[in-house]
Amino acid sequence: MAAAVAMETDDAGNRLRFQLELEFVQCLANPNYLNFLAQRGYFKDKAFVNYLKYLLYWKEPEYAKYLNVAGLAVYTLERTRYPQCLHMLELLQYEHFRKELVNAQCAKFIDEQQILHWQHYSRKRMRLQQALAEQQQQNNAAGK
Repeated sequence: MAAAVAMETDDAGNRLRFQLELEFVQCLANPNYLNFLAQRGYFKDKAFVNYLKYLLYWKEPEYAKYLNVAGLAVYTLERTRYPQCLHMLELLQYEHFRKELVNAQCAKFIDEQQILHWQHYSRKRMRLQQALAEQQQQNNAAGK
């Protein structure tokens, strides 16, 4: 009986750890949060830097898929609004990048670049969808 209780506790603990790490990794896409961490010296703490290295497992497909899942029932997570989190996690492996994040201007620049990327991505995606819809209409008209 004690073993069953221990297994349930382990499962609950693993689910909580998974959720907390997932949410933390998603937060890494926010340059203002990174600036906050840098200004408070987290990136100078060897244990924290090692933790960031440990979190690289999120780049593996079996974990990365959870970063983009909407409404995952088991974990009730929102769709990530910051898919750049894995790229930021990779950049955080470099000491020079971590040091630059102390500067608010660096965080602002990253934030602006993310916005520009999304604007370009959204417009490009809309044009592709419109072209696909037009092509389908032409195919339907040709088939009648």
